[in-house]
Amino acid sequence: MTNQYFTELAEYNLWANNIVCTWLEQITDEQWTQTVVSSFNSIQETVLHIISAEKAWLERFEHKPVEWLQFVYKGSKEEHIALWKKTSESLKDFIDEFDENKFEKNLDFTRLNGDAYSMPHYQLIAHVINHATYHRGQLVTMLRQVGFMNVGSTDLLGVYRKK
Repeated sequence: MTNQYFTELAEYNLWANNIVCTWLEQITDEQWTQTVVSSFNSIQETVLHIISAEKAWLERFEHKPVEWLQFVYKGSKEEHIALWKKTSESLKDFIDEFDENKFEKNLDFTRLNGDAYSMPHYQLIAHVINHATYHRGQLVTMLRQVGFMNVGSTDLLGVYRKK
């Protein structure tokens, strides 16, 4: 495992999240909260899930108590977007500074359901990025379903092509 690989993934995650945030800034509050059939019931709920997961993993990585925002956070669309950008930037900063010698070392953590786990950091970091990618794809579909068509690609190749 190399820092460069995970730094590139964190850069990609931040880049893609920022693109999605620019789309979200353009939708109405009605579109933001409109019921859409997906893993979560609205764009707002999906965004909050992504933020909550990124923040929870960052807290786990830093050995802090986990706060599950998706159950308590009631901010506005603008506050969600600002928090998502801040959380993604913090995740990137953490990964940029992560000690390469710890990638293979396990992180002990407790899942939301209370189950205890222990997995290597490299697997968990890859999971966090992949999880966001999965839900960003859902957001593209959800945005189209609420009538916002000005979406584009957030594929990893987009970051690699920029270099």
